[in-house]
Amino acid sequence: MNTRRNLLATLAAFALALVAGSAPAAPPTVEILAMAHPPVKMALAPLRNWLATRSDKLKLVELDIESPPGAKRLAELGLGGHIPIVILIDGQFRYRRKDGVALEFVNFPAIEGAPPGARGNWTTADVQAALSERIK
Repeated sequence: MNTRRNLLATLAAFALALVAGSAPAAPPTVEILAMAHPPVKMALAPLRNWLATRSDKLKLVELDIESPPGAKRLAELGLGGHIPIVILIDGQFRYRRKDGVALEFVNFPAIEGAPPGARGNWTTADVQAALSERIK
């Protein structure tokens, strides 16, 4: 009788582990903290368009970086100064590509026409790759 009870308890625990292991992962959260000025809007247009095609697979939050909530979020990240753009994926703006290159999704993307003093080391493709690893 005791053996039967142990067997049933083991089977129940195993079934629970199977069900818990098959639960879908939470979709990634993408936060865009950005100035609401035209050069920033144009620089982010390709990323925003790509994100819109995946709206069912991620959560998107946008804040004007110059608003009180945006400035507060920037301070929470330990960032300050004149930063036009910060992209966060699950709360992180730092990302390491598969080739080992460390990126920070801060300032303008590294595109032609981006201001040299505010040009980051990332591209829209880098953000897409980081998100594609998380959404399947």
